[in-house]
Amino acid sequence: MASDALAGRVALVTGASGGIGAAVARRLASEGAAVALAYAHDAARADELARELAAGGTRVLTAGADLTDREATLALVDDVEKELGPVDVLVANAGVGRIRQRIDEVTDDDWDTHVAVNLTAPFVLARRIAPGMAARGFGRVLFVSSVAAFTGGVVGPHYAASKAGLHGLTHWLASRLAGDGVTVNALAPALIERTGMLPGASDDLRGRIPVGRLGTPEEVADLALAVLTNGYLTNQVFTLDGGMYAR
Repeated sequence: MASDALAGRVALVTGASGGIGAAVARRLASEGAAVALAYAHDAARADELARELAAGGTRVLTAGADLTDREATLALVDDVEKELGPVDVLVANAGVGRIRQRIDEVTDDDWDTHVAVNLTAPFVLARRIAPGMAARGFGRVLFVSSVAAFTGGVVGPHYAASKAGLHGLTHWLASRLAGDGVTVNALAPALIERTGMLPGASDDLRGRIPVGRLGTPEEVADLALAVLTNGYLTNQVFTLDGGMYAR
């Protein structure tokens, strides 16, 4: 049942052509929000999702953007606001993860690209969008991090460090925007199927997860929606990992 908390709001979801982004976009649409689907490369999947949402009556926009480019990231917001209106909900979900086993395998490009997409782009988006949210007295910011931010993970130090930076950004922003009706939180999932971020969906991986299976993008979206519809919930990082890591 829709909560009405997001009805009529404008939401921007980055990485919307991927598993988690698409699942979150569907949930936002089900709540009555207009949805901007931002993608980096897979225009076909974004367009397919847009057609699905539009068929259900959702105001929807697809927009490609290179999130390693700050100007392109800002232009993305301009495009969304021109077509749909000011952004009320930001879900910074886009991420990159190139597996490197040793620190000497991490190239300068690996480091720069991961920091640019996983950390700098969410910061640039929040810096551009959050003041308008505060001025209007309503906003929801949700960063999609990773359990790797707590544990180091298996992708590499470039990935773990970029995701850990999102947690610091979350706490700083949340403490300063809460009084303006803007909540800022983060999700830190692990081992979610259909995301392209797994080192391999093997039986060994499943055996390490207490619930005995991989998580689904829809389960991440369920938690995302619970966070986004709760105006009293802010300054939190939520893990979703099948019970692997107690915090």
